[in-house]
Amino acid sequence: MTSRFTELTVDCHDGERLADFWCAVLDFKVIDRSEGKVEIGSWVPTIEEVRARQMPPTVQFIQVPEGKTVKNRLHLDVSPIDGSTEDEVTRLLGLGATTTDVGQGSDRNWVVMADPEGNEFCVLRTLAPQN
Repeated sequence: MTSRFTELTVDCHDGERLADFWCAVLDFKVIDRSEGKVEIGSWVPTIEEVRARQMPPTVQFIQVPEGKTVKNRLHLDVSPIDGSTEDEVTRLLGLGATTTDVGQGSDRNWVVMADPEGNEFCVLRTLAPQN
């Protein structure tokens, strides 16, 4: 018996806004929406594909009444694939992210940011080919 990691769920106030932000960050698309929920992904999951092998998880944004009060215990890490880490941070700031301090210190090679609702995520080293 085994399980698959199929979705990451993020509590939020405005799922549409966060879905738009994360679709732009990750080049995902909205694959499902219903009242109070928006799901995004790089593919449309089918039961057969998920049962056959581990596939990339989707991200769901679920509307909840309470606000975020503390640092997230779980967060996403993203790695730019066609530009520098600094260029990606600049792009994400333009999409509505902010830089934030969670005690990481200034000597790190990653950048801690927050999405438009304050959920922390990290921009790691670039995966772009080095000339």
